[in-house]
Amino acid sequence: MDLKIGRKIKALRLASDLTQEELANRAQLTKGFISQLENEQSSIQIDSLADILEALGVSLTEFFSDSNEIRVVFKPAERVPVDGTGASGFELLIPGSTNNLMDPALIRLQPGEKLERWDPHPGERFGYVLRGTATLTLDRKAYRVPARHCFYFKADRPHQIMNKNNGVVSLLWVTSPPQM
Repeated sequence: MDLKIGRKIKALRLASDLTQEELANRAQLTKGFISQLENEQSSIQIDSLADILEALGVSLTEFFSDSNEIRVVFKPAERVPVDGTGASGFELLIPGSTNNLMDPALIRLQPGEKLERWDPHPGERFGYVLRGTATLTLDRKAYRVPARHCFYFKADRPHQIMNKNNGVVSLLWVTSPPQM
């Protein structure tokens, strides 16, 4: 069996639109090591390989699988919690989704909580409120978005989601391209 680990890592890195330096920083390795590895000039320890694959959003099982089958269904246990967003709950629903065209997340805001304010950037945002009433600020205008309602906008203006109510707000949040 011809593994060609370095070639597979390079293909995954390029598919993720990362430079060798960006991958090295995410995996806490050196750019030189990534270069040597991709050119099959170095071997790798399993813990370093696991760090690289985690940075690329790929499991060891997926990496060594000969299957070309694309994953379609994802379990709740596979969600990736994100800290430091301003929300009591922020979970990326698809592991490795930062390598995709869009990044869905499940957000839970307790009363008074708000996501960090986003400055203008390329891309689009979509939200569907599952529970409660969210407040979306876009520039300086505020929109109340009750349960079962959704919103969509280009992210070329400052924006923020908050919970100004007494109950919990839950929403599905989709970012394109991924920003995390």
